[in-house]
Amino acid sequence: MSMRNQISSARRVCRGPLQKYLVKQVSVADVASSSGSIPSCRSDGPRSLVDDCQTTGIPPADSSVKQGGLPGIRILSYNRVLGRNFTAGIVVESDTGDLEARKSNETLIRSAGRNRNPGKFLDCFNSSKWNPSKCRGFQRTSTRGISCSSWKEGSSGPAESVGTDAYAITELALDSVVKIFTMASSPNYFLPWQNKPQREITGSGFVISGRRIVTNAHVVADQTYVVVRKHGSPTKYRAEVQAVGHECDLALLRIHDEEFWEGMRTLQLGDIPYLQESVAVVGYPQGGDNISVTGGVVSRVEPTQYVHGAAHLMAIQIDAAINPGNSGGPALMEDKVVGVAFQNLAGAENIGYIIPVPIINHFLEDVEERNKYIGFCSLGLTCQATENAQLREHLKMPSGLTGVLVNKIQKLTDTNQWIKKDDVLLAFDGVPIANDGTVHFRNRERISFDHLVSMKKAGETAKLTVMRDGRAIDVDVKLAPLRPLVPIHQFDRLPSYYIFAGLVFTPLTQPYLHEYGDDWYNTSPRRLCDRALTATLNKPGEQLVILSQVLMDEINAGYERLAELQVLKVNGVEVHNLRHLTELVEACKMSSLRFDLDDGRVVVLNFEDAKEASLRILQRHRIPSHISLDLLQPPSPDQLEEWETPQKVDTPEEREPIAEHITSVPV
Repeated sequence: MSMRNQISSARRVCRGPLQKYLVKQVSVADVASSSGSIPSCRSDGPRSLVDDCQTTGIPPADSSVKQGGLPGIRILSYNRVLGRNFTAGIVVESDTGDLEARKSNETLIRSAGRNRNPGKFLDCFNSSKWNPSKCRGFQRTSTRGISCSSWKEGSSGPAESVGTDAYAITELALDSVVKIFTMASSPNYFLPWQNKPQREITGSGFVISGRRIVTNAHVVADQTYVVVRKHGSPTKYRAEVQAVGHECDLALLRIHDEEFWEGMRTLQLGDIPYLQESVAVVGYPQGGDNISVTGGVVSRVEPTQYVHGAAHLMAIQIDAAINPGNSGGPALMEDKVVGVAFQNLAGAENIGYIIPVPIINHFLEDVEERNKYIGFCSLGLTCQATENAQLREHLKMPSGLTGVLVNKIQKLTDTNQWIKKDDVLLAFDGVPIANDGTVHFRNRERISFDHLVSMKKAGETAKLTVMRDGRAIDVDVKLAPLRPLVPIHQFDRLPSYYIFAGLVFTPLTQPYLHEYGDDWYNTSPRRLCDRALTATLNKPGEQLVILSQVLMDEINAGYERLAELQVLKVNGVEVHNLRHLTELVEACKMSSLRFDLDDGRVVVLNFEDAKEASLRILQRHRIPSHISLDLLQPPSPDQLEEWETPQKVDTPEEREPIAEHITSVPV
């Protein structure tokens, strides 16, 4: 049998329940050179592999060894572990129940061609925990329910393909991954009383527990009608959007038709994959109508800018192709979801990104606990790295002490009551922060400490260690999502507006600036753009109201160029938000109405004449209403949750340093 045929036959190996197994990979060449073929599981049980083991230096089948805290290790058979390198492996079993203590039944996998010391492989695993110092050269994956064990005594069930092989992944995905069709219509922010033309969006999604479908938020953003089609069915089923998190680009759909759920299977969430581990992205990308499976490896794990919601959250970079239509589809390692495909890097080849499981779980827990999406927390701090030795000397930071310098604090945060400018943030929940703002992550990786903050739930408390005036101080800060003065996105809602005498007033939002085109940062009004990116919220409910345009009439002749300016005052009263401006105009008791604009500009109108002119201006421009529906409704009570409202507390008490690396701080 040729090597090509051997590899082909090895693509179908057993799959069954994982019960106390370790898997060590060796190269195909090693196995083939010793036995002439690649061993695989058969219904008649494993054949003797003593001769093969002698070639690879692996203990022979049915032999027992005592290494790595695993008494009674017994090799059962070689096992083909499907992967990009077509590697083969060995299945070993412990005669004790130690491995059952591991919740996820980890599989230890050594990449083909790396360290071939079987003693190190067995020593890598400790009966109680994964030991990174002994496991260099190995990878750990969570592979519950997957192993070549259908021939094991006492086990039963049909053999199935496993791993990241296209055949196996396709079989798993056929009854779990769906195609989503969305009709969407976005608002026109220059003409806020009307929408843009309807457009169709296609994406992917997958079924999880609770009869829910996970997809991307941008697949259903501004939706007017959503339907879902499962594989092999010509029928499209109406879907309802249960929750949307635009910051994390995730959404949940529900389908009430019982017929849809016949034969559907749920996928389970796994964990963050390690570098160079293989994943398969499943979905319905452009270029065809059927399901597609593309393979790749993990190349990077770090916080990344999410294009849709402009949030900075953890993402996984892979080299698998992610194209329009893939959005919302799962990235799979064996039968576990390790991410959701959501974007790629423009101008680059084979650089795609998936949303990792911790972000997905955070979103799902928000929905389950509060029945709505809340958001990801922020400290509300702007920090600076302290990598410069002269800066650290100026801050009187002792040798060995690390942290970041606090430059700016958002006012409407609990952090503002505890942290001061020029404090040095040393640790977050006891985790030391390096001078570049990173913290330890997994084996030899580092990640921005903002990731630790974002993983907190709204209302939870975090312990911050700061250095102030040469002393270490511990403070407890209540965390909450940060509310920007100028909203970054406004999906699934109509823009607010108010028109009086042809003057169109609206709150400033980034979507408004996006109407200037893809290069909006350079083509939009510079003053408004700068404020949108830098201004912060000082009072609850505050908005930056602008005069967006002037609909020409004799009543406002001469003011047509006074557009795209912020409205500061109405009849001398400072404007708080658009609703406040509306109330000031409608309640005017003076003969003239004065608007003070940015840059010292002024608009003055005769109030009675302006009221009469308003109606004809609306009719001339075919505008159905002079005010948006949200402003016609009575003002709702403060929407801030209890966890969002800063509590008045006393001055923080200075305490003993909480981390070992702070003990050198002079007291």
